[in-house]
Amino acid sequence: MTAPTKIDFPHRRVRRLDDLTDLAEMMFPGNRSQQHAAARILLELKRAQRIVPNLAPLQDRYGVSRRTLQRARAKLARLGLIERVTWMNSHYGGQEGWRLSGRMSAALRRLADRLDRWRGDTRSDRIEKEEILVNCLRPCSEGAMEGGGTQATVRGDSYER
Repeated sequence: MTAPTKIDFPHRRVRRLDDLTDLAEMMFPGNRSQQHAAARILLELKRAQRIVPNLAPLQDRYGVSRRTLQRARAKLARLGLIERVTWMNSHYGGQEGWRLSGRMSAALRRLADRLDRWRGDTRSDRIEKEEILVNCLRPCSEGAMEGGGTQATVRGDSYER
């Protein structure tokens, strides 16, 4: 089981996002030591402009505990802000270490595009399909099975509720 990746992401806060400290505060809400560690990791990778083989020197250089550094690094990797490059990656010629990643920004762009597409898709068959799918989310304790269940067709398949 992975640890939850909780971030504080209200749209007004994103609009006010100005620098690295704001980003760290958003990604690690309420935990100043992890905010500091994450900001140090991101700044180190940005400054290096290459693969950084080891992030451990940040512990001594900035007084960050090993556990805090590892937790911040793991969360940044899960979010897609940084990524581990292995020696087997031929694109980097056998180097291994950490680098800044574009995965999160690409994923957020895709999410924004999909939300715009969803909002604009007002076809009646699409809305009917979504109504059926949303009904499937209803918990059984709220009477979802009343009347002996219902049958729905989604993408050509028949499902019994």
